[in-house]
Amino acid sequence: MMGFAGKKRVLIIVENLPVPFDRRVWQEATTLRDNGYQVSIICPKSKDYSRSTEWIDGIYVLRHPLPVEASGALGYAAEYSIALFWEFLLALRILLSRGFDIIHACNPPDTIFIIGFFFKLFGKKFVFDHHDINPELYEAKFSRKDIFYRLICALEKFTFRAANISIATNQSYRDIAIHRGGMNPSNVFIVRSGPKLDRLKFVDAVPQWKNNRPCMIGYVGVMGAQEGIDLLLEVVRHLVEKKERTDIQFCLVGGGTSLSEMKEYAVKLGIESYVTFTGRVSDEILLEVLNTADICVNPDIPNEMNDKSTMNKIMEYMALAKPIVQFDLKEGRYSAQDASLYAKNNDIESFADKILELVDNPELRQKMGEFGRKRVVEELSWDHEKDNLLEAYSEL
Repeated sequence: MMGFAGKKRVLIIVENLPVPFDRRVWQEATTLRDNGYQVSIICPKSKDYSRSTEWIDGIYVLRHPLPVEASGALGYAAEYSIALFWEFLLALRILLSRGFDIIHACNPPDTIFIIGFFFKLFGKKFVFDHHDINPELYEAKFSRKDIFYRLICALEKFTFRAANISIATNQSYRDIAIHRGGMNPSNVFIVRSGPKLDRLKFVDAVPQWKNNRPCMIGYVGVMGAQEGIDLLLEVVRHLVEKKERTDIQFCLVGGGTSLSEMKEYAVKLGIESYVTFTGRVSDEILLEVLNTADICVNPDIPNEMNDKSTMNKIMEYMALAKPIVQFDLKEGRYSAQDASLYAKNNDIESFADKILELVDNPELRQKMGEFGRKRVVEELSWDHEKDNLLEAYSEL
């Protein structure tokens, strides 16, 4: 099935999140392990994942320190440089101990190709797992196309040129790999970040999360500049002040560089009693919140980055049969289809109206939730996507 004689050894390098917290990377790693590959992973440490070396379910994980948490262009440059140093050092360590035949690099950033290209000189294969479109991400964060933007475009191009194959999370990313990255279409494979249904379980609702209100809106994701949390808070204020709806509680799950700022913004808007910020939580708490929520939201700001990106939270909401409200973005609409209502882009009043449409219509909520659950079970779960990953690897 794999097209290899004997067991092949894979080294996965990811800098954005620690493993196994990075769900996509962990799903890929366990799928490869289950299909005869020896898997090693290099990733950063975090507060919750602080061990330097760890065996997890037969997968060897090496974690490196990352003392810089980026907040500006220079900060990102420092963070990525430190990470690249450790990634190269630990890759040499794994080469001399366990060995590897394939480097599987997960962006951001688009700098790991340097390691991939170096080891290609010694006959190793390089797989680029395209998680984020970094030129668009930079523009979304900093609203400019300066020298750093041009550098990021160059790094992206070098990454595609170094890759033997590229793995795209959706059709938009595949198009970028082919047309902007110059890759042969036969070497670009779509592997969506489908949820594993054995992790996203139905559990009993926990009424305390509703803060004594009859309806709760849930959000799960990063609290960053392009996630639109500020817009969501303005939606809350609109509902409370303009619509006089005091019957809705919002519960926002996730950490990130903007978490403290968003908490302060909620206080400034006078809506802090209507919004619960949990920070980063365990899977148990996340499932409590999502199962308690009546509706889930995705307030990602309409821009090139978010329009072309598939958000994991959308399919997690769908897996738990939650109706969704979001802005009308290309890949968001592809994923959710009839499981979501779509607000006019950047229109706070429209977003609030869509929420109220669901709050006041339980039958519509149930119909949309059932559609989303069915779509995930029959088309989008990881059980369907893992074969695409194995097909991509067979091309090596």
